[in-house]
Amino acid sequence: MPEYLAPGVYIEEIEIGAKPIEGVSTSTAGFLGKTERGPTGPRLVTNFDDFKNKYGGFIENSYLAYGVDGFFRNGGQRCIIGRITGTGSGTAKATLTSSEGEKDVSVIEVTAVGPGVWGGNVAVIVEKATLHQDTNPLFKLTVKYWRNMLESEGKNPDGADKVNEQKKKNNDPEMVEIYDNLSPQEASSDFYEKKINGISNLINVEKKGEGIPDSVIDLLVGGNDKAPKLSDYQGIATTGQRTGLAAFEEIDEISIICVPDENSVGMTGIIVDHCEKMKDRFAVLQADQSAGDVSALRPPLDSKYAAFYYPWINVVNPVTNNKKLVPPGGHIAGIYARSDVERGVHKAPANEVVRGVQEVQFALTKGEQDILNPRGVNCIRVFPGRGIRLWGARTTSSDPMWKYVNVRRLFLYIEESIEEGTQWAVFEPNNERLWARVKQTITQFLTTVWRDGALMGTTPNEAFFVKCDRTTMTQDDIDNGRLIVKIGIAPVKPAEFVIFRIAQWAGGSSATE
Repeated sequence: MPEYLAPGVYIEEIEIGAKPIEGVSTSTAGFLGKTERGPTGPRLVTNFDDFKNKYGGFIENSYLAYGVDGFFRNGGQRCIIGRITGTGSGTAKATLTSSEGEKDVSVIEVTAVGPGVWGGNVAVIVEKATLHQDTNPLFKLTVKYWRNMLESEGKNPDGADKVNEQKKKNNDPEMVEIYDNLSPQEASSDFYEKKINGISNLINVEKKGEGIPDSVIDLLVGGNDKAPKLSDYQGIATTGQRTGLAAFEEIDEISIICVPDENSVGMTGIIVDHCEKMKDRFAVLQADQSAGDVSALRPPLDSKYAAFYYPWINVVNPVTNNKKLVPPGGHIAGIYARSDVERGVHKAPANEVVRGVQEVQFALTKGEQDILNPRGVNCIRVFPGRGIRLWGARTTSSDPMWKYVNVRRLFLYIEESIEEGTQWAVFEPNNERLWARVKQTITQFLTTVWRDGALMGTTPNEAFFVKCDRTTMTQDDIDNGRLIVKIGIAPVKPAEFVIFRIAQWAGGSSATE
C-alpha cells in the first residue's frame, strides 16, 4: 500500500479486469544441417538471400539449403538455422600487428565466424582510413571471401600473393565487406569490435593490443573440417556455447522443426523426442528416398507431435539447372507457415500447392493413398490441372483425439499463448479476485480464437469453458501456492472426406429428406 504522510490530494493508477493475451507465432521454423560456412550458434534468417549471406549456397552432401529455399518459396517468413559441424573442426584465424614501436606487436586477432576450411578463403586487407589523421589514427578493413580459392602456383605464398593470384585469374570474390574509419579506442562508437562483431557474415575481431594494424593483405589460416556425427546434430547447450538441436531448446519462438538430412544422420526419433519434451513445437518428418513398397510404408514412430510426408520431390538445381531430388520437409514447413498466416493455425495445412517443385518422385494414385492415409502417411500428389498439392493432414499418432495436424498445432498455439500471457499472475495473492481476473483473461483470448473460426460452436459457451474457483482447487492447493485453471475447447476438425449423397427425386412440395 502507498504511504500518505502529508495532507493533500493523491492520484493513483490501478489495474482491474483482464489482461490481454497476445497469440504466439506459429510459423517460425528451426532447421538443422551442414552449410558451406557461417556460425554454429543459431541465427535468424528472414529470406533465402539472407541465408546465402550468412551460410553460403548449395553444397554437396547436404539438403539444408534446398529445404530452406523451399521453405521461403512456399510462404515461410522466418526460420532459425543451426549449422552443424564436426567436433574438433578448426576455425581459421589471422593476427594483425603494428610495427610502430621497436618490434611488431599483436593488435587484433581476426577469426572466421565459424569453423571449417572455408575460413582459409577469407582475406583481410588493412589500409589507412578515409578520415585517418596522425592525431586521430583510423584504419579501413576490407574482408573478401572466395568460395573456391585457386591453388597457388608458388610455394607457401603469403596472403598478398594468393589474393593477387585471384585477380590474375579474374576470379572475383563471392563476398566483400568494407569497414571504414575504424577506431582503436574502445570508448568510440567506431571501435572496430562494435562495428564488425555481430554484423560481419565472415569474421569476428578481438582487441589484443593498442594502436592500429599496419597496412597488409593477409589470409586466415588454420581452418579444418571434421565429419559431423549424430552427437553433433544433437549438440550441446552449455553456458556460452549452444549448438545443434540442444541450442533450439533456448529459442522459444520456434514452432516447427525440420532436419532435411534426418534420414541419413538418424535424427527422426531425436527430433520427435525434442518436440515432445518442449511441448511447444511440431516435427515435420520425411520418408527415406528409398522408402520402398507403398504397401509396407508407415510412419517411423507414434507421436502426436509429428507428421510424416511422402514422397520426395524434384526441384531445379540452381548450380547445374538440372533436376535435383530432395526431401520435402522444407517445402512442407513453408506450407505450414503460409497456411498459418493466410488462414490461421486451425486450418489444416493440406490441399495446398507445393511451390517450386518440378515433379514428384512417385506419382501416387488414389488407391495407393487409400492405403497410406489411414496409417498417417501424408502424400504429395499430382492433380491434372491443379498442380502438385499436399494431400494429407494427419499426425503420426494412433490416438484418434490427436489425429489431425491442425488440432495438435492449435492446442500448442493456445497453450503457449496462455502460458506467456498469464505470467503476470505468478506471486499475486491467490484469492477470488485473482481467480476472476485469470478467468476473464483466458475467456477473452479464447473468444477471439473462436471468432477466428478455430473452435466449434455457434456461441462461445459451445466452443469452450474456463473454470477457476474452489471446484478446481483444494485448500491444500491454495496453501501450497497452486492456482489451477481448467479449460476445455472444441477444436474444428478438417473436412477430410467431403461426401455428397445424391438420389433421384420425383419433385413435389417437400425436399427435406
